Amino acid sequence: MHSEFVREQKRYTQMELCKIFSCSEEKTVSIIRKLKEFGVLKAVKAEEKQRDMSELVGEDEEISDVEIGENEYLYVFTFVGVIVVSGIVLKCYPKYLLTATHPEHELTQVIKVLEKYNSKEQIIRMFNDSSESRAFNILAVLLFLMQDYYENGVYENTEDIVESNGSGEIIWNKTINETFAMITNNRPYYLDLKTRKRISDNHDYFKRLHECVLTSASNELEDAGLLNLFELVGVDLTEETLDNFGDKEVILYNIEKELNVQFNTRKQLVLKTIYAYLDHSGSLHDTDCLSLFGTNSFNLVWEKVCAEIMDNQLNMRLGALKLPVALGDKYNRRKKLIEIIEKPLWTITGKTAADTLIPDIVTVSIEDDNWQFVIFDAKYYNAKLESGNVPKGQPGIESVTKQYLYQLAYQEFIREHKFSAVKNCFLMPTENNNIENKGAVCMQMFSRLGLDSINVRFLPAAMAYDYYLAGKKLDVSLLNL
Repeated sequence: MHSEFVREQKRYTQMELCKIFSCSEEKTVSIIRKLKEFGVLKAVKAEEKQRDMSELVGEDEEISDVEIGENEYLYVFTFVGVIVVSGIVLKCYPKYLLTATHPEHELTQVIKVLEKYNSKEQIIRMFNDSSESRAFNILAVLLFLMQDYYENGVYENTEDIVESNGSGEIIWNKTINETFAMITNNRPYYLDLKTRKRISDNHDYFKRLHECVLTSASNELEDAGLLNLFELVGVDLTEETLDNFGDKEVILYNIEKELNVQFNTRKQLVLKTIYAYLDHSGSLHDTDCLSLFGTNSFNLVWEKVCAEIMDNQLNMRLGALKLPVALGDKYNRRKKLIEIIEKPLWTITGKTAADTLIPDIVTVSIEDDNWQFVIFDAKYYNAKLESGNVPKGQPGIESVTKQYLYQLAYQEFIREHKFSAVKNCFLMPTENNNIENKGAVCMQMFSRLGLDSINVRFLPAAMAYDYYLAGKKLDVSLLNL
């Protein structure tokens, strides 16, 4: 299968996509239409300003149909992960990898982050939904089957057999009724004990079917060059083919019968997944295939990563929070830190609204006996901030003002509990290996209110992911706020 890397948010012309897909213009247009339909590719006007942009603003998106040979539009991937479309594998890497052209290692790490981010979802995304249709997501099915196999092994049905003097549990009823006992001092002694042994049926139909499907799944992922990317080891469990199990209708009927008598949750899930795989008769090579693994909202992943590694305490109860001085009677110990932010009061109703300001991350940091109240905002931006140049790609004015308001919202709490300092900071990803101090952003109108400037730090994404995957916290002092 043909496989290529593409960068999220980069602007591509139709001819560039034609080369990437390594196919005719007609097929390229067909693929573009399919990717647009499922929301992983957008079109924008082919204007010079668009070529320098690293964000896609909603009003920039064009809805027009795609025509062969047109150069009126540029195309933007709004997806991070893997797309398999019409027999082509597209490895979409994050937009902050500006110098990479073949970032296999980086994308492998990103995929591990995505797997952990989605680990609480107990579902298999078997279908990709669009506004017009549903496409069977065979990639998600193949990955589930492989990962389940490594965690739980092959599908097994067991049977109990009775042995004489085996190592299993003694079956006293059969021992007493079917064997002779020696009586000594009015006590019976049995020389021949009947025992129960549970063995796996190696010739079980569904065990063999599972092995066949796993071998096929492994071969497909290997042909697509995806085993290494997902850090999977190929398996070759059998030489049997699906033809050995009957035609498709017979296999599906047998799976339905097994589901009716199988009450183990994991086994049910495996059977249902195999059923869907066989029922749709799909393949990654199919020209009408469109499978996805990843997300259109990698900004949410970056926010989650930063919240975890910076030890977000917004949802911690005040009574459990470490503070420079003891919590006073003014605050309910059972309230969470996020709940003390003031809510808007609509005077005619006498009631407050439900919504209020919600910071990304708040943490309490202690450095050399100095207590710091630190407010972070994880920003998934490719900001260009260089000395003497006009800033580009930076967070907008609404992000700056909200960050000041978060500080203002906690100002009374900070003062009453005698924090040494309050720190405010934007965290943005970088492909570089070191934390970069990019100064701060400030507005005099807020400075006059006694609010500190907002620090800007570029955080190495690879470092952040290592901490996130290991469940470790990053020392705030490393940011040199």
